[in-house]
Amino acid sequence: MIETRQAGYEVRSRKLLQDINLKVLPGQFWAVVGANGAGKSTLIKLLSAEYTASQGSVLFHGKDLNSFKLKELARKRAVLAQQNNISLSFTVQEIVLMGRYPFYETQPEQRDLAIVDFCLKKIGIGYLKNRLYPTLSGGEQQRVQLARALAQIWEIENGLLLLDEPTTGMDLLHQYETFQLAKEMTGRGFAIVAVIHDLNQALQYADQVLMLKEGKCYASGSAREVLTEENIKTAFGLPVQIIQPENTRFQIIVPDVPIMSESHYQK
Repeated sequence: MIETRQAGYEVRSRKLLQDINLKVLPGQFWAVVGANGAGKSTLIKLLSAEYTASQGSVLFHGKDLNSFKLKELARKRAVLAQQNNISLSFTVQEIVLMGRYPFYETQPEQRDLAIVDFCLKKIGIGYLKNRLYPTLSGGEQQRVQLARALAQIWEIENGLLLLDEPTTGMDLLHQYETFQLAKEMTGRGFAIVAVIHDLNQALQYADQVLMLKEGKCYASGSAREVLTEENIKTAFGLPVQIIQPENTRFQIIVPDVPIMSESHYQK
């Protein structure tokens, strides 16, 4: 599917990523985790071809990622960026239809419109179809952008979905629904690489985890192999405990630090 080999990226001699080796296969859900500034968003931009590797290589379906024409690449992978600033008065339907741009020349066909409607309903925002995008809340806008990305690759066999903090601004229910959708898509053969800040969500939903520290791969493997108390303390500077509450299916990561009393903050 997509693979990096000793990939790195630097700007003005500052190395943002170094020696990244990652191999994502169809049906896998990779979470990319790390402290602020670790290089997570930079990695997503390398994988999406927004950035070109300064060192090493990025391969997509066995070919150099930069050898793909933009339209050809857009027909195989979709990207949900960390920020999507759109101030023009597009409707929600028009935003999601942008995901179909790689598949038609001048006018969308009925099938394109049907896919848009399907994805709006799949994300649970069919009722927003005719709303103006700038009038939506941040969480609603993020769900619209997710529907756009979904519409872009819904029909693609072994498609790739790159997500940079996909649940930004979403409430608890819609975070849950987003990750459930991600698991559903990997079950259909899609590959997903997602930057995830909530380590509990990464532990619960991801098959594989890449942990970055200062632009380098600190750990890589299954979620339980990577998200250990020792690794988290080293990568994030915070001691934690990993516990398994009674009658739950998942482990939970909790900070292992004393809770300060109110009098402490009044000093």
